[in-house]
Amino acid sequence: MMNRVHRMLCSSRLWARAVAYELPRVLDPLPLGERVLEIGPGFGATTEVLAGRVPELTAVEVDEASARLLERKFAGRAEIVHGDGARLPFADDRFDSVVCFTMLHHVPSVAAQDELFAQAFRVVEPGGVFAGMDNLENLGFRLLHLGDTMVVLDPDRLPQRLRAAGFADVHVQHVPKRRVRFFARKPR
Repeated sequence: MMNRVHRMLCSSRLWARAVAYELPRVLDPLPLGERVLEIGPGFGATTEVLAGRVPELTAVEVDEASARLLERKFAGRAEIVHGDGARLPFADDRFDSVVCFTMLHHVPSVAAQDELFAQAFRVVEPGGVFAGMDNLENLGFRLLHLGDTMVVLDPDRLPQRLRAAGFADVHVQHVPKRRVRFFARKPR
């Protein structure tokens, strides 16, 4: 759930420009492969960047209205699926990589985040990667999320949680009170 101000910001050109600037720096070192799943594209700013970088992009969006808008926006460039990241409607080992950006804090509980991690593990192929980035709590972030679902990741516990989902080669970087980035690999 997102409040009105938050929805306006995330659907704005300003946000899309910021994502277009920042996300390539996050993506460049990642071995994404050809078949990529994005969980939680929201209004599609991250999907726009990914669609220009990978041959086969699938995005799963929990909000039905957003999924319909994304279907129209990305017709022919990405497959958009209305669904829940904690219950992915895909076969095991289908994707080379799974990514999620600035959306995990909208997953309603730590348990649901852990289920999303387990689902990412299930659908990524052996040797494939799960990577993402999310914001950490600070005053401005908290104010933007008044009335929103907001379950912020604990960067100190994140490696343990990703390993519990089955991932290995787990790397977590964070800037306190700003953001956390993670990368993990499914063992071969």
